[in-house]
Amino acid sequence: MLADLPRRLLLSLALTLLLEGAFARLCRVRGRRNACLVLLVNLLTNPPVALVGNLFPFWPVHLALEAAAVLVEGAIYARLAEGLRRPLLFSLGANAFSYLTGAALRALLSALS
Repeated sequence: MLADLPRRLLLSLALTLLLEGAFARLCRVRGRRNACLVLLVNLLTNPPVALVGNLFPFWPVHLALEAAAVLVEGAIYARLAEGLRRPLLFSLGANAFSYLTGAALRALLSALS
């Protein structure tokens, strides 16, 4: 498990950036500044969440990590995003979309192997 940790962390970051970027587009988040902000907040929050989540794979840990990510990202969006209404709700939606899609992909890959 630890041997392939760097690969897992990079995959988690790449999928998070892709999925939360797509979610932002679906929510019609506009502007280069907001697009960059979505990228930057995920570069900030994903690595520690993914690292701790991989080291302690228990659902209460995952729940606490995701809640912390939602709060941190929501606070950053509230302070820095331009014209983003309900930044905490956006953060919750983006993180739920990303987490649940990742869980579905893991389940699908597990079923196929």
